[in-house]
Amino acid sequence: MFSLSPIKIMVIVAVILLLMGPDKLPEVAHKLGSWWRTLKNLQARVESEVRQAIPDLPSTGDLARIARSPVNLLNQLADRVESKEYDDNLETTEASTEETPLIVRPAPAPPSPRPFDASAPPDPSMN
Repeated sequence: MFSLSPIKIMVIVAVILLLMGPDKLPEVAHKLGSWWRTLKNLQARVESEVRQAIPDLPSTGDLARIARSPVNLLNQLADRVESKEYDDNLETTEASTEETPLIVRPAPAPPSPRPFDASAPPDPSMN
């Protein structure tokens, strides 16, 4: 994978400085800065339009955290669901103990095994 260490960045800057020369370097830096500013303005405009369309959207920092660690988000959502279910069960239990008695039904009996019939033809699906 491509990674930029500080040494690689310094080598790239040195090569650019040698290729551009000191007279064109300020002009190139100015163009790069204006392109970067334009990109940031575009990003801010898109983000504001999306936030107008979806007002409940989490902040950009939260979205970046979610993108870096989706498992953490799933754990948080699971905790919310469990706590909501616990609260719902608690409310249901409190309401049911006051209004209706608890009814316990017996578990259904397991199915009885079929007797083995040696004279029956073999089942073709068993092969």
